[in-house]
Amino acid sequence: MSISNPTQSARTQKRLRNPLHSKRMRGIMGAIIVHLVLLTGLVFILMPLAWSISTSLKEPGAVFTYPPEWIPRPVVWRNYIDAWTVLPFFRYLWNTTMITTFSIVGRLLACSLAAFAFSRLRWPGRDVLFFMMLSTMMLPSQVTLIPTFILFRKLGWVNTFLPLIIPKFFAEPFFTFLMRQFFMTIPIQMDEAARIDGCTNFSIFSKIIMPLSKPVFIAVAIFVFNANWNDFFAPLIYLHDSDKFTLALGLRAFQGQFGTEWNLMMAASNLVLLPVVLLFFFAQKYFMQGVVITGLKG
Repeated sequence: MSISNPTQSARTQKRLRNPLHSKRMRGIMGAIIVHLVLLTGLVFILMPLAWSISTSLKEPGAVFTYPPEWIPRPVVWRNYIDAWTVLPFFRYLWNTTMITTFSIVGRLLACSLAAFAFSRLRWPGRDVLFFMMLSTMMLPSQVTLIPTFILFRKLGWVNTFLPLIIPKFFAEPFFTFLMRQFFMTIPIQMDEAARIDGCTNFSIFSKIIMPLSKPVFIAVAIFVFNANWNDFFAPLIYLHDSDKFTLALGLRAFQGQFGTEWNLMMAASNLVLLPVVLLFFFAQKYFMQGVVITGLKG
């Protein structure tokens, strides 16, 4: 028969009545609940990717077995080789890389110059024009789809890469806003000192603003890369010949008249997704820094 120690019982009751101890326990319980919620959300987010990887390693007859077999037996690695060789993926990769590269260059050049004008230069009607530009963000893209297509058809640009590249050399409202917010965090006194030393506006932009704005340039580049690398709608409208297809259009070739080769499609999709994941993995530091700093100053 155990005999309780009255001294220890008194200490235990004192700890339970201590408000600091109770606050600490509530903090620990709150952290556990938050982590459980985050882990649950992470499972739901990663489940489609896990299904895609699992399907890409299965035989055609094992794709829709029930219950689902997450680890296929046998593991068919050849699906990735077949997915890469059954279609002219090198041609699609080249087309996609070219469009994406020109799009990134165009967006960075046009949006940064427009953001510099809206944030560092003083000219009549600057704020009014800036808010008018922001208001165009409210327009859905479907509103301008038909007029834009008619314009490009009259110019003879349909079934060429020009409709996918040339518009990217004009400022886009969201990226211009993002860069303007970042440029405004740089002290204006640096511009005034540079002008005293004889610098022009272009010199200030190229020698002061650009070197100090690397995070927002990288963030915009990632946004543009992701949007153009995965774009399916615009190439579907403007590109008709199969030798001009992009990777997103090429994936559609796995959907045949008598069915879809899901294992090959998932293998090809994972290959297409890989550059996006690697880019975000290596540039996430600058990406997060660029997005966060733009929200510090309005």
